[in-house]
Amino acid sequence: MPRKAAALHILVKTEQECLALKKQLAQGANFQQLAKKHSLCPSAKRGGDLGEFNQGQMAPTFDKAVFNGPELEVQGPVKTKFGYHLIKVLYKR
Repeated sequence: MPRKAAALHILVKTEQECLALKKQLAQGANFQQLAKKHSLCPSAKRGGDLGEFNQGQMAPTFDKAVFNGPELEVQGPVKTKFGYHLIKVLYKR
């Protein structure tokens, strides 16, 4: 059985923008509200919710961050060919 995870993310064009959003999150901003306002991904409409996905389904650096990083903590910036991501893993199994 492949490993599965569920995550929220925010996708932006620049590392600077990603770091600015991460700072807002550290000061108590709501992840899903920031995703709706700033994320370039279609998942922004759902507050950055990617739902459940299998290991290996996402871009390699994104996948590595999700499956090797902590749950319920904001990770990033994580660079992919799409831009820079902040990732919050909801669960892994």
